[in-house]
Amino acid sequence: MAPKSERIEFLRAVRQLRRVRSFYAAGVLLWAGSTVWSGRQAPGSREMWVSVLLLAVFTALLVTAGLSLRRLAVPATGRPAHHAAPHRTTGSRHTHTHTHAQTHTHAQTRAHA
Repeated sequence: MAPKSERIEFLRAVRQLRRVRSFYAAGVLLWAGSTVWSGRQAPGSREMWVSVLLLAVFTALLVTAGLSLRRLAVPATGRPAHHAAPHRTTGSRHTHTHTHAQTHTHAQTRAHA
């Protein structure tokens, strides 16, 4: 039972890391835009340097999350990614396509014969 629970925890960690990575990517885009904007409005200002610093921090976080995801690459198991219900073939009880009325009529004709 432990390997299954470890696998589930591993997949949760990978999903969380992907969410965090997209958050960091959004932060990089935001602070890159802020850096460009403040660099045009007031080059060399304190606001520009704060934007550059935060851009560097979010870039470092994004790179770290990307490297961690690469290191934690999900091994292929041959199973579906989502826990889908197994596909079952139709059993022998479903092979006849008679409707209820056809079955009832068929039983009556056999009883009278």
